[in-house]
Amino acid sequence: MLIFKIVDRDEWAAARGEYMGSAKDRADGFLHFSTAEQIPGTLARYYVDADDLVLVAVDADTLGTALKFEASRDGALFPHLYMPLPLSAVKWARAIKRGAQGAFVLPDGMV
Repeated sequence: MLIFKIVDRDEWAAARGEYMGSAKDRADGFLHFSTAEQIPGTLARYYVDADDLVLVAVDADTLGTALKFEASRDGALFPHLYMPLPLSAVKWARAIKRGAQGAFVLPDGMV
């Protein structure tokens, strides 16, 4: 199963061996991920004004017990990783672009 991390392009480019997470991730004590179905809502809620984003696809099966699916405020189960993300678990990383009307256009091959 693939899970997805939305990352600022510069933060992602700086990762070496493992990704330590955003400032929000570090403050919360885990890395926030989304399922494929959750990505549009996550982008709309938390990244509406953001540009220069990367969508990182991660093989959830390689993360072991440090990956937990936990309920959000609305009850949806979101994947949370309680360790740095090993880059060896990453299947691909692709730019999230914006279409002509400014809406996010997700990369091909998400599912």
